[in-house]
Amino acid sequence: MGYNYTSEKNIQQIISLLKAHGIKKIIASPGSSNVSFVASVQHDRFFEIYSVVDERSAAYVACGLAAESAEPVVLCCTGATASRNYIPGLTEAFYRKLPIIAITALVHPGYIGQNRPQVMDRTVVLNDIVRCSVQVDIVESAEDEWANNVKINKAILETKRQGGGPVHINMVTIFSRDFSAKELPYCRKIDLIQKKFEFPELKGKKVGLFIGTHKKMDVDFIDAIDLFCENYNATVFIDHTSNYQGKYAVLGSIIANQDNYIADCLKMDVLVDIGDISGADMKLYPSEVWRVNPDGQIRDYRKNTRYVFEMDEKQFFDYYNSYVVCDKKELTYYESCKNEYDQFVDKITNFPLSNIWTAWKMSPVLPANSVIHFAILNSLRSWNYFEYDNSILGYSNTGGFGIDGCVSSLIGASLANSEKLYFGVVGDLAFFYDLNSVGIRHIGNNIRILLINNGNGTEFRNYSCIASQFGDETKEYISAASHYGNKSETFVKNIAENLGYKYYCAKTKEEVTELIPYFVSTISNKSIIFEIFTDSNAESEALQIINNLQISSSQYVKNKTKKVLRRALGDEGTKFVKKCLHER
Repeated sequence: MGYNYTSEKNIQQIISLLKAHGIKKIIASPGSSNVSFVASVQHDRFFEIYSVVDERSAAYVACGLAAESAEPVVLCCTGATASRNYIPGLTEAFYRKLPIIAITALVHPGYIGQNRPQVMDRTVVLNDIVRCSVQVDIVESAEDEWANNVKINKAILETKRQGGGPVHINMVTIFSRDFSAKELPYCRKIDLIQKKFEFPELKGKKVGLFIGTHKKMDVDFIDAIDLFCENYNATVFIDHTSNYQGKYAVLGSIIANQDNYIADCLKMDVLVDIGDISGADMKLYPSEVWRVNPDGQIRDYRKNTRYVFEMDEKQFFDYYNSYVVCDKKELTYYESCKNEYDQFVDKITNFPLSNIWTAWKMSPVLPANSVIHFAILNSLRSWNYFEYDNSILGYSNTGGFGIDGCVSSLIGASLANSEKLYFGVVGDLAFFYDLNSVGIRHIGNNIRILLINNGNGTEFRNYSCIASQFGDETKEYISAASHYGNKSETFVKNIAENLGYKYYCAKTKEEVTELIPYFVSTISNKSIIFEIFTDSNAESEALQIINNLQISSSQYVKNKTKKVLRRALGDEGTKFVKKCLHER
């Protein structure tokens, strides 16, 4: 019988990615729980394997080999105390920044603490033995396979990121006796780019740029992005927290969140991704993603990251701008995206009174050079559909992405410049959750709070939310309805006026329209709270309208089929069918 590779997919992934990254040197110590890995690599001539019985010695042998060869070295041992014996050598490697990958084997983690022999708890790692520790679990779904891919790539890249050093992979095994796999699966390799001579080719590709939440950009950086767009016929997809004030921005949410239509402009060869967590769930379809960030970390939100550039963002754009400079500036991609956006906006005729309707009417009249803060989810989403003046900076607490703190962040920002207007858009639950901050004694006259009061967490009542299937029952505990005065017409009014704010309220579109000029005015001796009473059903209806401005018949049928399958088979059954179709 010929031996090949283990049938354990997670271990196949580790081996496949070691090969993809060109990592050949392995020091193996004897044991039973690491047999699946060792038996697989010893039959693969790609690897250069050495046997060292004592794990303490093995780790130091790895130090010497890594230092002399200037290559990463893999250690592999069984469970029990074997891995503990790596600690002295890995400590040495940590302080010398030596690229060592320690692979320790583990049976199902559920056995930790259950008196099963030779099961060690390695969930807590000493601070100075490895740069990162990941656990590569048994593969039971496509999500498991993707997660393992990211974790293995992360561990391998960490051996050279920021100077490099040792890493740890905790490899879960089922002790499979099946070694019949003749080939390793293809596993996506993610490369870390640190030097200019490593930069991949970009010329001739269709290029998009996505900017997540980003700090204010200086003029030189904006100019570098603009020149990049001109050199590579690129476009910049943004949301209101991107804070890119250049020429080639497309507010992508209204295009990218259509329920039954996928625009061609959302498809590209390369998506350059800068910034941090975005609150806009923008559905873009790149063949691969290039992430650019000084932290050098993998952030695989779209599940197709190919390169991570560990560098200042401007350095990336400066390099590609110097590499290709076009005399003739072609902007057809940006123009097609911008035309698509304009066509969608032109299709809007009306919405019911809602956060979305208010954003539609108020966005065009927000004063230039002001700042706006959004509560997460419904408020941020609603305003991300509509453009406002390019000079306005936008922020949201997308880091922790919680209900708390949006009003406090707004007030904190307002203290930085008493001559500038600071707007905030917030729902009732988030407003009351963060009510303490509105009463501090440092409040000036430059705050404008727009309170959308629908009497509950309307996010959970939206047609697109899983909770909406429960109808009015959602109000009881999921969307937390009827708290804080249950849409009282005097509660917020009394609070606002007692704390020295000017207070406006509206219950109809006509009233909102009449009061908008007063709310956005730069002339006021007090900060303002403007409360608009809306209804959750109207909020959901407005969202459904804007997400269905265009319908592709083929996409509509595809989405309906998915929904029917999911109802009939459940999530796991649907994934199984999709996997079978893909394998065919």
